[in-house]
Amino acid sequence: MNLTGPTSQSIISQRTRLHYVDWGNPDKPPLILLHGGRDHARSWDWTAMQLREDWHVICPDLRGHGDSEWNMPGNYPIIGYVYDLAQLVHQLGLAPVTIVAHSLGGNIALRFTGLYPDQVRRLVAIEGLGPSPAMQEKRLEVSFDERMRRWIHDKRAAAARLPKRYASFEEAYARMMEANTYLSTEQGHHLTLHAVMRNEDGSYSWKFDPYVHVWPTIDLPYEEIETLWGQIDCPTRLIYGQDSWASDPQEDGRISHFRNASVSSYEKAGHWVHHDQFDRFIAELQEFL
Repeated sequence: MNLTGPTSQSIISQRTRLHYVDWGNPDKPPLILLHGGRDHARSWDWTAMQLREDWHVICPDLRGHGDSEWNMPGNYPIIGYVYDLAQLVHQLGLAPVTIVAHSLGGNIALRFTGLYPDQVRRLVAIEGLGPSPAMQEKRLEVSFDERMRRWIHDKRAAAARLPKRYASFEEAYARMMEANTYLSTEQGHHLTLHAVMRNEDGSYSWKFDPYVHVWPTIDLPYEEIETLWGQIDCPTRLIYGQDSWASDPQEDGRISHFRNASVSSYEKAGHWVHHDQFDRFIAELQEFL
């Protein structure tokens, strides 16, 4: 096995330095692996090592995550993430590109692909459609002004909190394992290693900006998001874990908005299917790509 790791690179988008890792082989077809919320680029290491011989694998850190810079105002609208992805593809000349993305990353990738269907060859989104229709309806039961007041309250509360500090790496690792009980000890250690930074007093904190907890109230109307899904031309695979909070689009009807998509459901897997059932996921991914 090639034990050489990726190189660390960066681009500038919206006056912000965004970090990404490049696994080499620039003559191979480009493949972006895009992580989810409060995660980081190195969570894809196992996937990247399986694919690096056949693909030019690039794994970005979303703004406010990993080793990318934080937004000074602490606002993280999803359209800003979409712009960052568009800039990565544009600046590195990656189009047409293949994208594999998880959760928030999947949401971003689906919107980008709907905006630029000619720039994406194939797309895999692991639980990337966001809240189910039932969750959306429940959210809209609360008036817009009340949602805005809650957002202001939550932003103010986030500003009052200092980043969580763990006295030791082991404490942070224990929290990682608590968040996903499907992780092996090796997975949990690796994910924690790249998720934390060492503070001056010797404690550990997560790298992501605490403000990413506060999801913006204002977004595209849901109908416009569905329209973007309908503009995706490339073969698309939507992957779901049966033990996750997310609903299966085959069952909740959202698959109807896609032209060329299929759904794959995994037993004994939660929200992080690519970690929880890695061997099966890689086999499916290699076949689909």
